[in-house]
Amino acid sequence: MKIFIDTANLDMIKEINSWGILDGVTTNPSLVAKEGTDTPTRVAEIAKILGDRPVSAEVMALDAEGMIKEGRELAKIAPNVNVKLPMCVETLKATKALSEEGIKVNVTLIFSPLQALMAAKAGAAFVSPFVGRLDDIGTRGNDMLAETVQILNTYGFDTEVIAASIRHPTHVLDAAEMGCDIATIPYNILKMMVAHPKTDEGIAKFKADYEKVNGPSQ
Repeated sequence: MKIFIDTANLDMIKEINSWGILDGVTTNPSLVAKEGTDTPTRVAEIAKILGDRPVSAEVMALDAEGMIKEGRELAKIAPNVNVKLPMCVETLKATKALSEEGIKVNVTLIFSPLQALMAAKAGAAFVSPFVGRLDDIGTRGNDMLAETVQILNTYGFDTEVIAASIRHPTHVLDAAEMGCDIATIPYNILKMMVAHPKTDEGIAKFKADYEKVNGPSQ
């Protein structure tokens, strides 16, 4: 499973990139706004860090014509930029047009397998089911994600499924177990995925035993 980070913070992206595990970045208008910059500038900065790995940049238009226009401009920023469009009828029209031009589209705000199916049929390169937001309203987000993965795999779509709105490491584990293509994960959750109290305990024990014989370690 590919690991993306869901952020527009350059320091976070650079750190996770240094781990050697980063496959891409997703952003949205809210994440960019937190950084006090504009979308084209920040997306260009992220794209430079990633090289040929994908970065998603979201449009603000809600009509197909506007989405297509904005999407073309975002795609010009760098070859690895793909365009995020929020799921609706206008998005399906824009997805068809942009994908036919060779621009990869990530259809976001997916909350049902049927929305994902429609987006895939329109030509989306990625669909982003929001797991955590469904959990927030008492619905099993991972059930929706599993159904989405099953349907798109059954019919052989090239569309990759991005598990989004990740709230905790278990969401990532479940996505990996069900064969989801990608999980886009917040910085703090990525940090949590590395840690385990038994690992810390083992390191401390090894260090103490070493120092009994060899003296303080450097």
